[in-house]
Amino acid sequence: MSNSDQITHARPLALVILREIERRGTFTDIAIDRGLKSTDLSGSDRALVTELVYGIVRRKRTLDTLIDQLGKKASHQQPPDLRLILYIGLYQLRYLSQIPPSAAVNTAVNLAKENSLQRLSGVVNGILRQYIRLAQENNDPLILPDDPISRLGVLYSFPDFMIKLWLEQWGLETTEELCNWFNQPPVLDIRINPLKTTLEEVKTTLSQGNLTLMPLEIPQGLRLQGKTGAIQDLPGFKEGWWTVQDSSAQLVSHLLDPQPSEVIIDACAAPGGKTTHIAELMGDQGTIWACDRYASRLKKLSANKERLQLNSIKIVTGDSRQLDQFQGIADRVLVDAPCSGLGTLHRHPDIRWRQTPEKIEELAILQKELLETTANWVKPQGILVYATCTLTYQENEGVIEHFLASHPHWKIDVPSPNSPVAKWMTASGSIKILPHQQDMDGFFMVKLKKG
Repeated sequence: MSNSDQITHARPLALVILREIERRGTFTDIAIDRGLKSTDLSGSDRALVTELVYGIVRRKRTLDTLIDQLGKKASHQQPPDLRLILYIGLYQLRYLSQIPPSAAVNTAVNLAKENSLQRLSGVVNGILRQYIRLAQENNDPLILPDDPISRLGVLYSFPDFMIKLWLEQWGLETTEELCNWFNQPPVLDIRINPLKTTLEEVKTTLSQGNLTLMPLEIPQGLRLQGKTGAIQDLPGFKEGWWTVQDSSAQLVSHLLDPQPSEVIIDACAAPGGKTTHIAELMGDQGTIWACDRYASRLKKLSANKERLQLNSIKIVTGDSRQLDQFQGIADRVLVDAPCSGLGTLHRHPDIRWRQTPEKIEELAILQKELLETTANWVKPQGILVYATCTLTYQENEGVIEHFLASHPHWKIDVPSPNSPVAKWMTASGSIKILPHQQDMDGFFMVKLKKG
């Protein structure tokens, strides 16, 4: 992103980052990180860049529909840079009340002129002013389709198939609440490393900054509110006092309930949040085999292991469907399965535009294969926890029902009433987190016991 080296304002940098996401398919968080590293913008400008880019990726379908309705050409027919500039202008007008409409229009017109689109700067001016005019007449400039699925899809900016999935599972009210929740910026949860420090010590250290701290209903969990800045610069991070991990992901290792001296296998371990949590819960006593197909993703696990100074983790590169050396050796196995990630759409806005029903079908097949193989790693009377950060029946209950139907000596093991996860248990004995109800990532997890 070399052409962002001289960028000194938020909106031009947002355009450069959006261009990288659109043209190269770069993930939003990576593109933003790369863009911000190449500039010396002030804190407020950095925050505006982040808000614009994440917001525009989230709201892309809504913004495209507005361009279709307000412009003479459909959104997909506009020159690529013009379309991105219109996104930036319309996003500010529709979603950012703190920015004066005149500033949103003028900066977008200037962006067009600065990016060799002088002849089309009038188009930008016309479309944005038409939006303002309609909004001032007390009309929502966005005209919604009659079809209920497309109406929600356009209003909240999700593909129709996701809306359809949620409507079938939960009905209209829950679907709207989910959509609304997924369009909010994510919170930041951390997990304290009890081998290094205490919750109180971390709270005292972090509260000396401008952060508001909120305890979570999970042992060692803490929520940070306010502008954190760079995570690695916060007190205690380099010392291994804590790790960033969403609340619901922290529940998974508590459900596994690893004990000191046991042999644990984490079948899909990278980037290592749950692996390191398992080690902390075991007092770093025992053996944890951390497996993943991709050596590149295991580098992050390795770095976390070193930062937290954990010695019980042994890293294995390989596809867990083919690691025969683990037959019958594990007291407990965690299958934190690759999934569609539909419980993390607020955190990873790209997912809503990258996933398809076909990909979800493929993932469900992979999940069943992983469960089939890793079940053989468990000793008699041992435990396997299956978890995903998604909300689809196919990847969650469907996978477990399929497994139990063909493995009669396995059963769901209900967590004990004093377990940290007990309050989220469903009637079937699994744990299902609906984000808008629990204010954390959407997750599914179930504990299985071998007979």
